Amino acid sequence: MTSDPVNVLIRRIDPDVPLPEYAHPGDAGADLRTTDRCVLKPGERAVLPTGVSVALPEGYAAFVHPRSGLAARCGVALVNAPGTVDAGYRGEIKVIVVNLDPRESVRFERFDRIAQLVVQQVERVRFQEVAELPDSARATGGFGSTGGHAAVGGTTGGNRYASVVSDREGQ
Repeated sequence: MTSDPVNVLIRRIDPDVPLPEYAHPGDAGADLRTTDRCVLKPGERAVLPTGVSVALPEGYAAFVHPRSGLAARCGVALVNAPGTVDAGYRGEIKVIVVNLDPRESVRFERFDRIAQLVVQQVERVRFQEVAELPDSARATGGFGSTGGHAAVGGTTGGNRYASVVSDREGQ
């Protein structure tokens, strides 16, 4: 079952930039492009403009996610992924990229696709302070508490984060 698309007002700050678009039917993210050329050396980061600003309906937010192809092929990540665009924000959407490749520079050309924008409905909550939280099956287990990776020794419970940190400190 598909629902009707949500109308989002968009303004081109750069008149030539292509509007965000979905590459394939069913895609969650619409591609964002940069309006600037940029070369990032290994370890460098930059704030790249997209040439667009949006007016999201109240009760919605947009989230700027990385593009998996850039991550896999070039080592490009987003520093604050996902970046949050609130409904009240009207400025240009900008993307903070970092080159995690240890050897190669990454070049961005004008109108290269650099990220994807996912628009989602978000709930407004009221925080209610209590003295104790109700119990749950997970309780306070976090930071890999379910195991499933060689770094946590294949355990299925307990928080091993503290012991991993102390093991490294002893080296």
